[in-house]
Amino acid sequence: MAIGIGRSLSAPLLVINFMLYLVSACLAGWALNRNLGATIGIGAGPIGNIVTPTFLPLALIASMVGLASVFAGINHLRVFRSDSLSSAASTSLIAWLLTLLAMGVACKEIHTGGSNRQKRIRALEAFIIILALFELLYLLSLQAGLFGTSDGGYDETRSANAKTSTTYGTPTAAAV
Repeated sequence: MAIGIGRSLSAPLLVINFMLYLVSACLAGWALNRNLGATIGIGAGPIGNIVTPTFLPLALIASMVGLASVFAGINHLRVFRSDSLSSAASTSLIAWLLTLLAMGVACKEIHTGGSNRQKRIRALEAFIIILALFELLYLLSLQAGLFGTSDGGYDETRSANAKTSTTYGTPTAAAV
């Protein structure tokens, strides 16, 4: 990682992902609450088309897991070791896969169309599609730290004993 792309690119992507996931969680929560209220006779009628009842819970779950991946990423940027990379990368991968699933259903909802899709539902569909790209970019920026240690990447010598310069297993085991 001679150009330091892993750490310098992850922080702005985390900020973008946090904002987009937060907005998409709010939009999905609002739409789900409105559709559930319309089902039991409170308020106006349901919004969306036939695909919306499937799309909203998937978008809400993907947003919540995406926010968890942002928090794991913040912890990883703070510590920046190989043991924090595993938690950040695994939650990021799960969030990306759930976002891809929600993106597929969003594309189906766009394709199905309908006259009852409000602007907020259209915005939620756009956010989910954009988030699939940004989560992939974040996942790739996490993995960029593995390819070199010229700027202090994920080097196993960080767990070395300072006096003897010997490594005792993984960084987690060296802390014990």
